[in-house]
Amino acid sequence: MNSPSAAIPARSYQEVRAKLLNKEEIALLDVREEDPHAQAHPLFAANFPLSRVELDAYGKLPRRDVAIVTLDDGEGDAQLAASRLLTLGYTDVAVFEGGMRGWQAAGGEVFRDVNVPSKAFGELVEASNHTPSLSAEEVRALIDEKADVVILDARRFDEYQTMSIPTATSCPGAELVLGVAQLAPHPQTRVIVNCAGRTRSIIGTQSLINAGVPNAVSALRNGTIGWKLAGQVLDRGQLRRVGEVSATTTGAWSLKARKVADRAGVARASLGQVRSWQLQRDRTTYCFDTRTPEEYAAGHVSGFRSMPGGQLVQETEMVVPVRGARIVLVDRDGVRANMTASWLAQMAWDVWVLDEADACAFSETGAWQPPLPAIPAHREVSVAELAHWIATPGQVVTIDLAKHVQYVQGHVPGAYYVLRSQISASLASLPLAAHVVVTCPDGLLSRVAAAQAEQVLGRDVQVLAGGTNAWKAALQPMETGESHLASPPIDRYKRPYEGTDSGQQAMQAYLDWEFGLVEQLRKDGTHHFWVLQA
Repeated sequence: MNSPSAAIPARSYQEVRAKLLNKEEIALLDVREEDPHAQAHPLFAANFPLSRVELDAYGKLPRRDVAIVTLDDGEGDAQLAASRLLTLGYTDVAVFEGGMRGWQAAGGEVFRDVNVPSKAFGELVEASNHTPSLSAEEVRALIDEKADVVILDARRFDEYQTMSIPTATSCPGAELVLGVAQLAPHPQTRVIVNCAGRTRSIIGTQSLINAGVPNAVSALRNGTIGWKLAGQVLDRGQLRRVGEVSATTTGAWSLKARKVADRAGVARASLGQVRSWQLQRDRTTYCFDTRTPEEYAAGHVSGFRSMPGGQLVQETEMVVPVRGARIVLVDRDGVRANMTASWLAQMAWDVWVLDEADACAFSETGAWQPPLPAIPAHREVSVAELAHWIATPGQVVTIDLAKHVQYVQGHVPGAYYVLRSQISASLASLPLAAHVVVTCPDGLLSRVAAAQAEQVLGRDVQVLAGGTNAWKAALQPMETGESHLASPPIDRYKRPYEGTDSGQQAMQAYLDWEFGLVEQLRKDGTHHFWVLQA
């Protein structure tokens, strides 16, 4: 067994590639922040930032003896992450030999952006099935003609609210089959599926075709990006959502969804089997509930994590970093788990659907709580005391370890945004004060990182009790915006397809990149993807 103090072994390109080719379990973890990860990484390198290793490990790496290889670009973060994983009890941990430069020198294919396995698979689906699509101009003409057409937005509801195609209704990916049954009950109604770019509209359209929807179905070619590039105007802040579907309709479509999953080779598991798998020591099993978070919170099977089906297909590596693992899905309608499973099977996952789980099995309530190690205690300061210090200039420096987007939305006045992975360099630039306080939204990461901050600063550091959430709950004033950035905001990659301010050049470059993914898959050769023919 390795120990944190032992020399951490290195794994070569040939060793990692062999595991991928043999479909053996391996977690290739890119421990850089999301932006540098998105600039260049191997196809199946899951982003697993050094900043959050202690908080993410147990939820995302459930088996402690799984083969783990950490990757960086020569900064030394891979070694640090490996050491932290060993401290957490993982026993088969190594660093990738030579980092990203080593991968490229060995001839490994390099990919840009995030969620690349899913996006590349979507392009393969379209190339194989010639998934029908309509241009922005054609869809605009249908809207203007008041044609019998329904537009379904396959993204998350918050993405839909940011910007949407006029008249579109929010219907996240796994809900599409049920959404069509409700909004387009007549076969002559034309159905158009959109997302921001290409992947979710391609997968969504092909889902409806695979399930045997009688309507003419097309993807909006290039999604909201294509709409904007065509000079069309997007709506903002829309609230249209698919409502509840009748039990009769759900029952009919559950049979069709099951047939699609059966064609894809999806297996069936009992609850007893799943419980035994969760205790298995030589195999990793992930369990997901594919319904909405609201349905999950109202009642779910214990041990299953909430992950709506469409997002699971889109963001698989974010929640399933162990390539080669087993995945079990569940729902209450027989549609969402089966349709989601059909796609994961084509992406070469060992995927099962939990069968015959009665209502009693869905007895646990509330949001999913990730398993955590023992979070170290640390000296705390109350909200009231911190507020008193802030009122006196020079009394306190507050360090906020929140994600950049959280920091911008609201932070303790005067707090400095600091990335934990950049903590040594960032703290050196801060002013001196009588007190130093570390915070984060829920107070967990600040407790984990407090000792590290003390080591860097060479002085005592305190933690805000309850984190920034407690500060906000006490109705203390909040500051917004990028007021004090002590670290570069590289914890999130700015997607060219999100928000409303992306330039035309960036959007077109993103589409051009997506078009090239099928060829990159061919060069890489480790994916094992296949496509079900409609």
